[in-house]
Amino acid sequence: MPHGDITHIDIPVSDNDAATRFYGTLFGWQIAEVAGYEGYPMWQAPNKISGGGLAPRSEGFTQPRSYVEVDSIDETIAKATELGATVLMPKSPISETSWWAVVRDPDGNDIGLYEGETS
Repeated sequence: MPHGDITHIDIPVSDNDAATRFYGTLFGWQIAEVAGYEGYPMWQAPNKISGGGLAPRSEGFTQPRSYVEVDSIDETIAKATELGATVLMPKSPISETSWWAVVRDPDGNDIGLYEGETS
């Protein structure tokens, strides 16, 4: 995906089974756990493009969070902080070829960053 595209949306949930039933029935999403990501069911919309995960709800994660594809998380974090953002979670690995981070924009919105490839 090109730099700036929305790549993933996480929805915080307290009960994976209930959320799977709700979103699968309401929107027709295909929802399943993927090997290596147990406890984090992934959803895909009928268009086979939009998707994300049903992530564990926590004190700091109570609203859906969009993730934006970036060419470089390091460069994007540097630019974001120059523009007034706060780093909530520094660059962390997802796999050997992909990373994520979270920043909060100056208006208080949390934005996920994604760099790399997943297979």
